[in-house]
Amino acid sequence: QVQLVESGGGLVQAGGSLRLSCAASGRTFSSYCMGWFRQAPGKERDLVGGIDWSGRSTYYADPVKGRFTISRDNTKNTVYLQMNSLKPEDTAVYYCAASRGWSGPRTTYEHWGQGTQVTVSS
Repeated sequence: QVQLVESGGGLVQAGGSLRLSCAASGRTFSSYCMGWFRQAPGKERDLVGGIDWSGRSTYYADPVKGRFTISRDNTKNTVYLQMNSLKPEDTAVYYCAASRGWSGPRTTYEHWGQGTQVTVSS
């Protein structure tokens, strides 16, 4: 079992940047693939992107490609979501998730964090 805690959310102006972190408990972080999701008010939770065990493979949803970058540091049990050129439509609660397997965008995640709020003002 892995527990995930997101941090780094907040209020930022359009065009600005934020970096979210997701810290994982336990000593098996490197055996998990990690994903980021977001949920805007009144909408379903959407995939943002994911990263495999080593960090060599990543994928991104079309709305964030070229603006968001996912990375991980297995020595710190942490995955990051660097968000640049933020837009008001990026406003959402952002969640990280963990999976033992990797299927790119079709990865099924078993463990979830509690989420962190990101608000982008226009």
